[in-house]
This record gives sequence, structure tokens and C-alpha cells, in this order.
Amino acid sequence: MTDEHLSALLALAEGKEDEAGWYTPADGRHLTLYLAHAGASLSVSRVEGLKRQGSLLLLRTVKGESYVVDSAQVFAGHVDAATKQTRKAGFASTGSRGAAG
Repeated sequence: MTDEHLSALLALAEGKEDEAGWYTPADGRHLTLYLAHAGASLSVSRVEGLKRQGSLLLLRTVKGESYVVDSAQVFAGHVDAATKQTRKAGFASTGSRGAAG
């Protein structure tokens, strides 16, 4: 993955970089990176943190997993759509319903 490719992917995720160099996608978004080497493939999904360290990418997932991958082995990336707020199950309040009197 070139720097241009990675920069475009991070721009799509609409996140920000902290003072330690970790890039975090916008709220509700996650990254998936696709890697291949010598005929073997790997996808790292639900990435919530990414940091460049030379030619390496350090990845943190929502499950607390950590990966260190060679950016040259990454051939594609995916940005999850932002999650939408949904109504919680239960009864909706439509006003007061007191006893008629």
C-alpha cells in the first residue's frame, strides 16, 4: 500500500490523529485491511486504531487485538459505514395517558 493509497483510505474514514501518532476513524466507523503474501491472505477487520512506523502499520482492533503488518503487503482497505442510531426496543412515549375523569 502506497502512502497515497493509505492517505486516501484514512481520509474516507474521517478520523483524526492523536499526539502519539495513532489514527482513529470517526465515531461508528472502522477499517478493514486486506493483506497478501506468497499466496496467503489475511484480512484485519474492525480496526479502531492505526499508526505508521516506517514501512510498518500498527493496528488495534475493537476486540483489543494488536497487529504489526508490512504496509507493502496491504493491497486494499475498506471503511465501514457510520452506524446509525436506532430506536431501542420498548414502548414509545406519546404523552401522558392518565385516567379519564
